[in-house]
Amino acid sequence: MKTVIQRVSESNVKVDGKMVGQIGAGLMLLIGIDENDEKADADWLVQKILNLRIFGDEDGKLNLSVKDIGGEVLCISQFTLIADYKKGNRPSFIKAARPEKAIPLFEYFKEEIAKSGLKTESGIFGADMKVSLVNDGPVTIVMDSVTKS
Repeated sequence: MKTVIQRVSESNVKVDGKMVGQIGAGLMLLIGIDENDEKADADWLVQKILNLRIFGDEDGKLNLSVKDIGGEVLCISQFTLIADYKKGNRPSFIKAARPEKAIPLFEYFKEEIAKSGLKTESGIFGADMKVSLVNDGPVTIVMDSVTKS
């Protein structure tokens, strides 16, 4: 699983002009699921993300996690993160998990984030989504569960 983590002061997602997810300060996550990903990948990422110290403390040092600040989380499915762009100029998405595998794993990921007690919202898997955010910092980190060992 690949995840783009963005620290935000606010973020939202719309489908067909209708707001389907909205958060205040916290994390907006773009989540790409590879055909080889399993629950263990989601578990590892969830723990890393929830404990990632990228929020400022009283001295402005990045010492606090989204849990520490009582932040919110917006999860957006993003199969294009699994793009293979090595050959030619048109990316291939052949390694992205098919919906029958990706949807349950995406739902599992969201449920595990929500178990933290943080407000957790999401877009709609497979929909044409319009995502807005105010990147705070900016702070953007890319994580890939392939590198977990």
